[in-house]
Amino acid sequence: MRTIAVMTSGGDAPGMNPAIRAVVRAATAQGIEVYGIRQAFSGLLAGDFERMTNRDVSGIIGRGGTILQTARNAEFRTLPGQKRGLRRLNEHGIEGLVVIGGDGSLRGAQSLHQLGFPVVGVPGSIDNDIFGTDMSIGVDTALNTIIDALDKLRDTASSHERCFLIEVMGRNCGYLATIAGILGGAEFVMIPERSFTLEEVSDALENAYMRGKNHAIGVIAEGATPKINEVAAFLEGHETGFEVRMTVLGHVVRGGFPSAFDRLLATRLGVHAVECLLGGETGVMVGLQGRDVGTVSLADATDKNKNVSAEYIQMADMLAR
Repeated sequence: MRTIAVMTSGGDAPGMNPAIRAVVRAATAQGIEVYGIRQAFSGLLAGDFERMTNRDVSGIIGRGGTILQTARNAEFRTLPGQKRGLRRLNEHGIEGLVVIGGDGSLRGAQSLHQLGFPVVGVPGSIDNDIFGTDMSIGVDTALNTIIDALDKLRDTASSHERCFLIEVMGRNCGYLATIAGILGGAEFVMIPERSFTLEEVSDALENAYMRGKNHAIGVIAEGATPKINEVAAFLEGHETGFEVRMTVLGHVVRGGFPSAFDRLLATRLGVHAVECLLGGETGVMVGLQGRDVGTVSLADATDKNKNVSAEYIQMADMLAR
Protein backbone atom coordinates (compact mmCIF):
# COMPACT_ATOMS: atom_id res chain seq x y z
CA MET A 1 0.00 0.00 0.00
CA ARG A 2 1.50 3.31 -1.12
CA THR A 3 -1.30 5.86 -0.80
CA ILE A 4 -4.14 6.23 1.69
CA ALA A 5 -6.79 8.87 2.40
CA VAL A 6 -8.46 10.14 5.56
CA MET A 7 -11.78 11.92 6.11
CA THR A 8 -13.91 13.18 9.01
CA SER A 9 -17.63 12.70 8.65
CA GLY A 10 -20.93 13.35 10.41
CA GLY A 11 -21.11 15.51 13.52
CA ASP A 12 -17.79 17.01 14.54
CA ALA A 13 -16.20 15.96 17.81
CA PRO A 14 -13.26 17.42 19.78
CA GLY A 15 -10.31 15.17 19.01
CA MET A 16 -10.89 14.70 15.29
CA ASN A 17 -7.87 16.89 14.51
CA PRO A 18 -5.51 14.82 16.70
CA ALA A 19 -6.85 11.71 14.92
CA ILE A 20 -6.12 13.24 11.49
CA ARG A 21 -2.64 14.19 12.70
CA ALA A 22 -1.98 10.65 13.94
CA VAL A 23 -3.10 9.07 10.66
CA VAL A 24 -0.92 11.40 8.58
CA ARG A 25 2.21 11.03 10.69
CA ALA A 26 1.86 7.29 11.28
CA ALA A 27 1.47 6.73 7.52
CA THR A 28 4.28 9.04 6.41
CA ALA A 29 6.59 7.35 8.92
CA GLN A 30 6.06 4.20 6.85
CA GLY A 31 6.66 5.97 3.54
CA ILE A 32 2.95 6.15 2.69
CA GLU A 33 1.43 9.17 0.94
CA VAL A 34 -1.69 10.59 2.61
CA TYR A 35 -4.54 12.57 1.09
CA GLY A 36 -7.21 14.41 3.05
CA ILE A 37 -10.76 14.34 1.69
CA ARG A 38 -12.59 17.56 2.48
CA GLN A 39 -16.22 17.57 3.63
CA ALA A 40 -16.49 13.82 4.03
CA PHE A 41 -18.50 11.81 1.48
CA SER A 42 -19.61 14.99 -0.29
CA GLY A 43 -15.95 15.78 -0.95
CA LEU A 44 -15.33 12.18 -1.96
CA LEU A 45 -17.99 12.37 -4.66
CA ALA A 46 -16.71 15.78 -5.78
CA GLY A 47 -13.10 14.58 -5.92
CA ASP A 48 -11.97 17.14 -3.30
CA PHE A 49 -8.67 15.49 -2.35
CA GLU A 50 -5.59 17.25 -1.00
CA ARG A 51 -2.13 15.84 -0.32
CA MET A 52 -1.21 16.07 3.37
CA THR A 53 2.28 16.08 4.89
CA ASN A 54 3.55 16.21 8.44
CA ARG A 55 3.77 19.99 8.18
CA ASP A 56 0.10 20.24 7.19
CA VAL A 57 -0.95 18.72 10.51
CA SER A 58 1.54 20.62 12.64
CA GLY A 59 -0.13 22.51 15.49
CA ILE A 60 -3.61 20.99 15.11
CA ILE A 61 -3.47 18.57 18.04
CA GLY A 62 -5.02 21.13 20.37
CA ARG A 63 -7.66 22.49 17.98
CA GLY A 64 -11.33 21.62 18.16
CA GLY A 65 -13.46 20.80 15.14
CA THR A 66 -11.83 19.30 12.06
CA ILE A 67 -9.49 20.93 9.53
CA LEU A 68 -10.95 18.61 6.86
CA GLN A 69 -14.46 19.84 7.68
CA THR A 70 -17.43 17.52 7.65
CA ALA A 71 -20.80 17.13 5.94
CA ARG A 72 -23.62 14.69 5.45
CA ASN A 73 -24.47 13.39 1.99
CA ALA A 74 -27.69 11.69 0.92
CA GLU A 75 -26.35 10.52 -2.45
CA PHE A 76 -23.69 8.34 -0.85
CA ARG A 77 -26.39 6.34 0.90
CA THR A 78 -27.35 4.93 -2.51
CA LEU A 79 -25.46 2.21 -4.37
CA PRO A 80 -24.82 4.44 -7.43
CA GLY A 81 -23.37 7.09 -5.11
CA GLN A 82 -21.15 4.52 -3.39
CA LYS A 83 -19.87 3.26 -6.73
CA ARG A 84 -19.09 6.81 -7.81
CA GLY A 85 -17.18 7.30 -4.57
CA LEU A 86 -15.17 4.16 -5.27
CA ARG A 87 -14.42 5.47 -8.75
CA ARG A 88 -13.10 8.73 -7.28
CA LEU A 89 -10.79 6.83 -4.91
CA ASN A 90 -9.42 4.77 -7.79
CA GLU A 91 -8.97 7.86 -9.98
CA HIS A 92 -6.73 9.40 -7.32
CA GLY A 93 -4.74 6.20 -6.78
CA ILE A 94 -5.98 5.77 -3.21
CA GLU A 95 -5.42 2.25 -1.89
CA GLY A 96 -6.89 2.54 1.60
CA LEU A 97 -9.21 4.86 3.54
CA VAL A 98 -9.60 5.90 7.18
CA VAL A 99 -13.06 7.23 8.07
CA ILE A 100 -13.36 9.15 11.35
CA GLY A 101 -16.93 9.67 12.53
CA GLY A 102 -20.10 8.33 14.09
CA ASP A 103 -22.68 5.71 13.20
CA GLY A 104 -23.67 7.09 9.80
CA SER A 105 -20.05 7.66 8.82
CA LEU A 106 -19.14 4.10 9.73
CA ARG A 107 -22.06 2.84 7.66
CA GLY A 108 -20.55 4.69 4.71
CA ALA A 109 -17.21 3.04 5.45
CA GLN A 110 -18.94 -0.35 5.59
CA SER A 111 -20.53 0.22 2.18
CA LEU A 112 -17.09 0.83 0.63
CA HIS A 113 -15.77 -2.30 2.34
CA GLN A 114 -18.63 -4.30 0.84
CA LEU A 115 -17.55 -3.01 -2.59
CA GLY A 116 -14.10 -4.45 -1.92
CA PHE A 117 -12.22 -1.30 -0.92
CA PRO A 118 -9.82 -1.40 2.07
CA VAL A 119 -11.26 0.83 4.80
CA VAL A 120 -10.89 1.25 8.58
CA GLY A 121 -13.22 3.25 10.82
CA VAL A 122 -12.35 5.41 13.81
CA PRO A 123 -15.21 6.24 16.24
CA GLY A 124 -15.73 9.98 16.66
CA SER A 125 -19.01 10.87 18.39
CA ILE A 126 -19.70 12.85 21.55
CA ASP A 127 -22.79 10.69 22.24
CA ASN A 128 -20.66 7.61 23.04
CA ASP A 129 -23.23 5.44 21.28
CA ILE A 130 -20.96 3.38 19.03
CA PHE A 131 -20.75 -0.35 19.69
CA GLY A 132 -17.27 -1.85 19.99
CA THR A 133 -15.49 0.95 21.83
CA ASP A 134 -15.70 1.93 25.49
CA MET A 135 -15.19 5.58 24.58
CA SER A 136 -15.46 7.51 21.34
CA ILE A 137 -13.37 10.53 20.41
CA GLY A 138 -14.90 13.72 21.82
CA VAL A 139 -16.91 12.27 24.71
CA ASP A 140 -14.54 13.33 27.48
CA THR A 141 -14.24 16.90 26.20
CA ALA A 142 -18.02 17.21 25.79
CA LEU A 143 -18.55 16.00 29.35
CA ASN A 144 -16.07 18.53 30.70
CA THR A 145 -17.89 21.30 28.81
CA ILE A 146 -21.24 20.22 30.26
CA ILE A 147 -19.92 19.92 33.81
CA ASP A 148 -18.34 23.37 33.61
CA ALA A 149 -21.68 24.87 32.51
CA LEU A 150 -23.62 22.88 35.11
CA ASP A 151 -21.36 24.03 37.95
CA LYS A 152 -21.81 27.67 36.92
CA LEU A 153 -25.57 27.32 36.62
CA ARG A 154 -25.72 25.80 40.09
CA ASP A 155 -24.13 28.96 41.49
CA THR A 156 -26.90 31.15 40.14
CA ALA A 157 -29.56 28.56 40.95
CA SER A 158 -28.49 28.60 44.61
CA SER A 159 -28.48 32.38 44.70
CA HIS A 160 -32.10 32.62 43.52
CA GLU A 161 -33.54 29.34 44.87
CA ARG A 162 -34.27 28.13 41.36
CA CYS A 163 -34.43 24.92 39.38
CA PHE A 164 -32.41 24.89 36.19
CA LEU A 165 -33.38 22.49 33.42
CA ILE A 166 -30.31 21.87 31.28
CA GLU A 167 -30.63 20.23 27.86
CA VAL A 168 -27.56 18.46 26.49
CA MET A 169 -26.95 16.60 23.26
CA GLY A 170 -28.00 12.97 23.02
CA ARG A 171 -30.55 12.25 20.30
CA ASN A 172 -30.79 8.48 20.83
CA CYS A 173 -28.33 7.86 23.65
CA GLY A 174 -28.43 9.43 27.10
CA TYR A 175 -24.80 8.83 28.08
CA LEU A 176 -23.84 12.51 28.29
CA ALA A 177 -26.92 13.41 30.32
CA THR A 178 -26.53 10.47 32.69
CA ILE A 179 -22.85 10.98 33.43
CA ALA A 180 -23.30 14.74 33.70
CA GLY A 181 -26.13 14.15 36.16
CA ILE A 182 -23.92 11.90 38.29
CA LEU A 183 -20.89 14.19 38.22
CA GLY A 184 -22.91 17.40 38.52
CA GLY A 185 -25.20 16.36 41.36
CA ALA A 186 -28.46 16.64 39.43
CA GLU A 187 -31.81 16.01 41.12
CA PHE A 188 -33.07 14.12 38.10
CA VAL A 189 -31.90 12.97 34.65
CA MET A 190 -34.11 12.38 31.63
CA ILE A 191 -32.81 10.21 28.78
CA PRO A 192 -34.19 8.48 25.65
CA GLU A 193 -33.61 5.02 27.12
CA ARG A 194 -36.41 5.29 29.67
CA SER A 195 -39.71 7.13 30.06
CA PHE A 196 -40.27 9.85 32.61
CA THR A 197 -43.62 11.46 33.45
CA LEU A 198 -44.10 15.15 34.15
CA GLU A 199 -45.61 14.24 37.52
CA GLU A 200 -42.44 12.34 38.45
CA VAL A 201 -40.33 15.40 37.67
CA SER A 202 -42.60 17.62 39.73
CA ASP A 203 -42.51 15.18 42.65
CA ALA A 204 -38.69 15.00 42.52
CA LEU A 205 -38.39 18.77 42.72
CA GLU A 206 -40.95 19.14 45.46
CA ASN A 207 -39.19 16.43 47.43
CA ALA A 208 -35.86 18.22 47.03
CA TYR A 209 -37.44 21.47 48.24
CA MET A 210 -39.00 19.78 51.26
CA ARG A 211 -35.60 18.30 52.18
CA GLY A 212 -34.26 21.84 52.46
CA LYS A 213 -32.37 22.21 49.19
CA ASN A 214 -31.97 25.78 47.96
CA HIS A 215 -31.59 24.81 44.29
CA ALA A 216 -32.29 21.96 41.90
CA ILE A 217 -30.76 20.77 38.64
CA GLY A 218 -32.37 18.60 35.99
CA VAL A 219 -30.32 17.28 33.06
CA ILE A 220 -32.34 16.39 29.97
CA ALA A 221 -31.00 14.68 26.85
CA GLU A 222 -32.29 16.26 23.62
CA GLY A 223 -33.87 12.95 22.58
CA ALA A 224 -35.72 12.40 25.86
CA THR A 225 -39.49 12.66 26.20
CA PRO A 226 -41.14 14.81 27.29
CA LYS A 227 -39.10 17.72 25.87
CA ILE A 228 -37.47 20.40 27.99
CA ASN A 229 -40.03 23.09 27.06
CA GLU A 230 -42.89 20.75 28.01
CA VAL A 231 -41.24 20.06 31.36
CA ALA A 232 -40.72 23.75 32.03
CA ALA A 233 -44.32 24.62 31.11
CA PHE A 234 -45.69 21.89 33.37
CA LEU A 235 -43.53 22.92 36.33
CA GLU A 236 -44.54 26.57 35.97
CA GLY A 237 -48.12 25.51 36.63
CA HIS A 238 -47.28 23.37 39.67
CA GLU A 239 -45.98 24.56 43.02
CA THR A 240 -42.65 22.82 43.70
CA GLY A 241 -40.98 25.57 45.72
CA PHE A 242 -38.57 26.51 42.94
CA GLU A 243 -38.66 29.00 40.10
CA VAL A 244 -37.82 27.24 36.84
CA ARG A 245 -35.33 28.32 34.18
CA MET A 246 -34.21 26.55 30.99
CA THR A 247 -30.74 26.39 29.45
CA VAL A 248 -30.10 24.58 26.16
CA LEU A 249 -26.37 24.00 25.76
CA GLY A 250 -26.75 22.87 22.15
CA HIS A 251 -23.73 22.83 19.85
CA VAL A 252 -21.43 24.48 22.38
CA VAL A 253 -20.94 20.92 23.66
CA ARG A 254 -19.27 19.96 20.36
CA GLY A 255 -16.73 22.77 20.48
CA GLY A 256 -13.57 23.56 22.39
CA PHE A 257 -10.05 22.22 22.45
CA PRO A 258 -9.84 18.46 23.07
CA SER A 259 -8.97 17.26 26.55
CA ALA A 260 -5.78 15.33 27.26
CA PHE A 261 -7.80 12.11 27.31
CA ASP A 262 -9.34 12.80 23.90
CA ARG A 263 -5.98 13.78 22.40
CA LEU A 264 -4.42 10.53 23.57
CA LEU A 265 -7.41 8.41 22.55
CA ALA A 266 -7.56 10.01 19.10
CA THR A 267 -3.83 9.53 18.62
CA ARG A 268 -3.90 5.87 19.63
CA LEU A 269 -6.88 5.11 17.40
CA GLY A 270 -5.44 7.00 14.43
CA VAL A 271 -2.12 5.16 14.65
CA HIS A 272 -3.83 1.80 15.01
CA ALA A 273 -6.09 2.50 12.02
CA VAL A 274 -3.00 2.96 9.83
CA GLU A 275 -1.44 -0.21 11.25
CA CYS A 276 -4.62 -2.13 10.36
CA LEU A 277 -4.59 -0.91 6.76
CA LEU A 278 -0.91 -1.68 6.29
CA GLY A 279 -1.41 -5.10 7.91
CA GLY A 280 -4.22 -5.99 5.51
CA GLU A 281 -6.98 -5.75 8.14
CA THR A 282 -9.98 -4.05 6.55
CA GLY A 283 -13.68 -3.69 7.20
CA VAL A 284 -13.02 -2.99 10.87
CA MET A 285 -13.36 -0.17 13.36
CA VAL A 286 -10.60 0.49 15.87
CA GLY A 287 -11.77 1.15 19.42
CA LEU A 288 -10.84 1.39 23.07
CA GLN A 289 -11.51 -1.94 24.77
CA GLY A 290 -10.54 -1.72 28.42
CA ARG A 291 -7.08 -0.18 28.43
CA ASP A 292 -6.16 -1.60 25.04
CA VAL A 293 -6.92 -0.61 21.47
CA GLY A 294 -8.57 -3.38 19.49
CA THR A 295 -10.87 -3.86 16.51
CA VAL A 296 -14.46 -4.84 15.84
CA SER A 297 -16.03 -5.46 12.45
CA LEU A 298 -17.74 -2.47 10.87
CA ALA A 299 -20.80 -4.69 10.49
CA ASP A 300 -21.01 -5.16 14.26
CA ALA A 301 -20.15 -1.54 15.00
CA THR A 302 -23.06 -0.34 12.85
CA ASP A 303 -25.62 -3.11 13.45
CA LYS A 304 -25.42 -3.44 17.24
CA ASN A 305 -26.76 -0.87 19.69
CA LYS A 306 -24.93 0.66 22.61
CA ASN A 307 -27.04 2.23 25.34
CA VAL A 308 -26.30 3.68 28.75
CA SER A 309 -25.51 0.93 31.24
CA ALA A 310 -28.14 0.17 33.87
CA GLU A 311 -25.45 0.68 36.53
CA TYR A 312 -25.03 4.34 35.60
CA ILE A 313 -28.78 4.94 35.50
CA GLN A 314 -29.23 3.38 38.95
CA MET A 315 -26.30 5.40 40.26
CA ALA A 316 -27.80 8.66 38.97
CA ASP A 317 -31.11 7.86 40.70
CA MET A 318 -29.48 6.84 43.97
CA LEU A 319 -27.18 9.85 44.26
CA ALA A 320 -29.99 12.31 43.51
CA ARG A 321 -31.77 11.51 46.76
